[in-house]
Amino acid sequence: MASLKPFQLLSVLALAAIPAGVRAQSASAVTSGGASGTASMSALSMPRQAGQTAVPTTGGPRVFAPTMPRTAYTRYPWKLDIVATVFWIGEVPTQGNPTPNHKSSWDTQWMTRYGGFDDPDPAQRTPDFLPAKFTPGLNPFYIALPYNDCVNYSKHKEDAEKIIPWFRLSFRKPGTSVLRGTWLAIRYGNSVCYAQWEDCGPFVTDDADYVFGNSRPKNTSNGGAGIDLSPAVRDYLGLKSGQKVDWRFVDINEIPDGPWCRYGMNNHFVRRKDLMQNRPPAMTAARLDELRRLRDEYFRKPGQ
Repeated sequence: MASLKPFQLLSVLALAAIPAGVRAQSASAVTSGGASGTASMSALSMPRQAGQTAVPTTGGPRVFAPTMPRTAYTRYPWKLDIVATVFWIGEVPTQGNPTPNHKSSWDTQWMTRYGGFDDPDPAQRTPDFLPAKFTPGLNPFYIALPYNDCVNYSKHKEDAEKIIPWFRLSFRKPGTSVLRGTWLAIRYGNSVCYAQWEDCGPFVTDDADYVFGNSRPKNTSNGGAGIDLSPAVRDYLGLKSGQKVDWRFVDINEIPDGPWCRYGMNNHFVRRKDLMQNRPPAMTAARLDELRRLRDEYFRKPGQ
């Protein structure tokens, strides 16, 4: 176990002694940042282009109003004015889209794990951006980008390690994607939605220069589409297939609460909530006892 300095031990113990409700209020105060913090966040939430007319939204109710991701500095820059098309789990092949979507580039049982057909018909969807006939087993906020890091289920592409910023951090074994489940922010007008990367496309799966570089999408079909959006993302943003969006990769700690945090066992927020709820109380108590022991040992040392 890594040793902790006295102030760290005392801070942990002090925080643990504060009632949960008070801790929540304190956290809320820190998050709000007072009047100056509110003004700063308001400035970040302004439209990307000055004088831009707000885009009217349609579809489900807009219950959530998350803060727009940082625009002054980000680890991953925005891709601007990208044509977005809508796709869905269970989509059958058509002339405009010859690829069936009952499986993804990384999951042969995609539709089965999701729980069924993700009907894009607005009349068959709930105000919570879900398919009306079932509760999905995977996150309904999903997207596709035109790059696949895997050749097959036992091998990665040779360039994957070089071009994917988080490859070494996320690598588990050859052929297991380090892209699947990655979070993105998608911006349309004044609205920002968050979703997970769960498939590859539209149309091509080798456009690394666009996905990880500064190039425009090399696909020329469907108006040069560079991202596929699920019905949930479409409805939250209030857009139509073929309209342009901005997008970028985001770290987990940048994602605000919203409907994208609610469903799916592939969802980091759902898994974390389940873990916290199922953690035995004795585990927390044992950890606090250990921290107290380390604190006492530190202050018993000569010269402390």
